[in-house]
Amino acid sequence: MKAMLGNLESLIAKLGEKEKLRNSAVVVVAIVLVAQMYFVRELLAAELLFGLGFAILLALGGLLYAIGAISERGLDWAEAGVRVVVDSARRGYASLEDITRKPFRHPRSESAQ
Repeated sequence: MKAMLGNLESLIAKLGEKEKLRNSAVVVVAIVLVAQMYFVRELLAAELLFGLGFAILLALGGLLYAIGAISERGLDWAEAGVRVVVDSARRGYASLEDITRKPFRHPRSESAQ
């Protein structure tokens, strides 16, 4: 470890002595850092786009689920309404049958005799 640290110190010392080499090393390091920053920014942008896409899909799925649940409840309400209407129609039909079975005139009226 100390040998590697010594090699690094000697390399830095050599870079410090030669201005052209030092400038090119700084440019290379700057290019590497900018490239890394660009790559990180692109990854963050891609992650945000994927997150936005999944959020849209989640909202769409939730909306479709809500529409399905509301339609099921609406069908239940419609069924209850139809049952009320059918029961009322049956009672009306039964009372209509009772009325039609009875004669319109009293059996002892003048026109019946």
